[in-house]
Amino acid sequence: MIALEYNSSPTLDALVKSLGDVKWSKKFGLYYIENSKTTLDQIYKIFRGVAWINSKYFFKDKLVNKDVVEPDYSRYKNKVSKYSRKCPGEYIDKLQVLRYSQNTLTTYISMFEEFINYYKDVDLLKIDENDIRKYLLLLVERGVSYSYQNQSINAIKFYYEIVLGLPNRYYQIERPRKQDKLPLVLSVEEVQSIIRVTDNIKHKAILMTIYSAGLRISELLGLKLSDIMSDRGLILVRNSKGKKDRTTILGKKTLVILRQYYKLYTPKEYLFEGQSGGQYSATSVQKILKKSLRKANIRKSATIHTLRHSFATHLLEKGTNLRYIQTLLGHSSPKTTEIYTRVSTVDIEDIINPIDRLDL
Repeated sequence: MIALEYNSSPTLDALVKSLGDVKWSKKFGLYYIENSKTTLDQIYKIFRGVAWINSKYFFKDKLVNKDVVEPDYSRYKNKVSKYSRKCPGEYIDKLQVLRYSQNTLTTYISMFEEFINYYKDVDLLKIDENDIRKYLLLLVERGVSYSYQNQSINAIKFYYEIVLGLPNRYYQIERPRKQDKLPLVLSVEEVQSIIRVTDNIKHKAILMTIYSAGLRISELLGLKLSDIMSDRGLILVRNSKGKKDRTTILGKKTLVILRQYYKLYTPKEYLFEGQSGGQYSATSVQKILKKSLRKANIRKSATIHTLRHSFATHLLEKGTNLRYIQTLLGHSSPKTTEIYTRVSTVDIEDIINPIDRLDL
């Protein structure tokens, strides 16, 4: 069963009762409903834009990957902050208990510190809904992205509703309207040019591996030698987004370059390592692509993630089933993968413009 625990209000009470077969528990003093995918979908649909749903309790028995490398939490507790008011220790403790990823850890702590230092002389428990709105307005005036604004809201709500366990009293904080932007995609010819002008064998291997396997930059950096299954033409991607493992395809031409690279650089543990060993840096990977874009005379604002978008779009344009592309990319929902149907130009190019049918 799913327990529906919230501060009672006429609006929320009416929405809860609209769910259907909702029952009241005298023992626990809350409504509950059958735990099913249909019910969860219905809850998200009905409460979207009205209440923030803490769905972690829905999935508390979800399998956790045991091979996840734990972040160094003590480093975050002991680091010297650029702000006078540091992130509370209990905030970091809660992130640790819930095993949030390194990226989320860094983002939440940074954004929450920025927020509490805007109100550095105010007790955190005295900051109210209007104060948060005022801060979010400041972010908008600064011109931050939709994603930045949304992550700031998440970081703030995490403290009040997850760390302190206070009622969901900030559910009226408006989320920014989601930007419906299409991903930037390079053409096949542009990807070919980028790879051709990359002379350094290690740099070429990095770009080819990302493009031919549809990897995120963090996934590339986490690849170990044992993850390359050359006999099966596959790459094992460990601990990707959502702490899931998956396999993706290993191109034959990529394998040839990887073998040449291995003989020359002889990495010890990770497929791509820094000069002193250990993981290669994300900044260095981005610099590789920027340099190759300049040499190929491509002026698009492409990033490493653009290569992942291009991989998916090029597969789709060659007739690969969208469900397979979803699996290769590691998307949880097919809706995430469907965006590539709006980027692909194959079908659009086949359309005859009505003006060309006129006898002019």
